[in-house]
Amino acid sequence: MNRPPMTKKGAERLRTELDRLKTQERPRIIAAIAEARAHGDLKENAEYHAAREMQGFIEGRINELEAALSNAEVIDVSRLNAGKRIVFGAIVDLADEDSGDEVSYQIVGDLEADIKQSLISVSSPFARALIGKSEGDSFEFQAPNGTRNYEITGVRYEG
Repeated sequence: MNRPPMTKKGAERLRTELDRLKTQERPRIIAAIAEARAHGDLKENAEYHAAREMQGFIEGRINELEAALSNAEVIDVSRLNAGKRIVFGAIVDLADEDSGDEVSYQIVGDLEADIKQSLISVSSPFARALIGKSEGDSFEFQAPNGTRNYEITGVRYEG
């Protein structure tokens, strides 16, 4: 079985979230359920049902994080020696050849991807278009809003 890749920084972030869920959120929701139970009839107790729903969400997220962390192949990006070639973990600087806009993305594992933090999933079409290319290359990407042309202006690997 292929183990999904995850950056060392991403694994640390997920471990921090897991710890917070187990040590803060889980006890808080258990207390909320106990308090709602004390209010009596559970059939019409909206607080109880909301707390139980939240408990299900938290337990599901805990299970998801534990499974991901135990299955992942954690990669220390700072030790990759890919030079200016793009592989998993690369931080890629791009210039949109049409608009002149410049952006940077890091290619990370599926679970740690977060576009708001410029972290794109290794399995996304955009990351797949980048893998194997090198600094100085130009490429065309079929985005949902049309064809985009990019130049790769920088490739680096940081822990």
